[in-house]
Amino acid sequence: MADRLYLSLWYPNFRIEALPDALLGVLRQFAQVGAKRVSAASAYPINFTESPTYQRIYVLDDRAAQIDPFAPIDPTDETDDSLLEAAVAEATEQLHDDMAYEFEMRWQMWTPEGQPPAYGRLGAASSRDADEDPDPDDPSLDLSDSAWRMRSHTVRILGFGPSFDVAGYEQNGQLLVDFGIDTPWVPDRPLSSPSPQSPEEEALDETAQIHIQQNVEKLLAFTLLVEKNCGISSRLLWTESGKPLAEKLIARLQRVH
Repeated sequence: MADRLYLSLWYPNFRIEALPDALLGVLRQFAQVGAKRVSAASAYPINFTESPTYQRIYVLDDRAAQIDPFAPIDPTDETDDSLLEAAVAEATEQLHDDMAYEFEMRWQMWTPEGQPPAYGRLGAASSRDADEDPDPDDPSLDLSDSAWRMRSHTVRILGFGPSFDVAGYEQNGQLLVDFGIDTPWVPDRPLSSPSPQSPEEEALDETAQIHIQQNVEKLLAFTLLVEKNCGISSRLLWTESGKPLAEKLIARLQRVH
């Protein structure tokens, strides 16, 4: 069954004044493995049942006149720190203890045909964005595979004030990365015929093995970049159901290698 995947981050001696820099640091690491720009930003008071006091959707291509909130972002652009800095500065201009600040960014993940891309809080990616073709010049991509597609998935990066949602960050992290549904790493349906022993021991075909491994490597690369460059004191990769993700990932990797 599909589960939701999160990365919680804690910082030493954290204060609300440090939140913009902490957010910017994580956004910069994400830009090394995914899209280079923020696609949406919001600020929520008290808890997520309240309407946002700030919200901006960034439209970056020639469909701006149509105000399409899910316009694709070119993942090949060079990272422009000033764009990330401007997005964080604008969203956190009113910095309060009881606010949460959310930034949506996107990355490309291999997805089995028939499974949707991850949704952001503002909705699903448009069909044109979700089905955006990968770079045909990338030698690591096998575009002849019709069962898997490289699709855009929305990742939400959130920072919390100490009084937001009754200081929920003590449990969930001062910053939280919401990766969405975990199916790019642990698909929730058989990818080939199950073995006679158990449905949990289904054999993965070679193509599925390669794509799952590439997705896992991208997830781990981002996590390690954050650990190395963001000055965190601790981190936790976890699932909404509480089921141990590490065991599921290890099981998949054991089938890959």
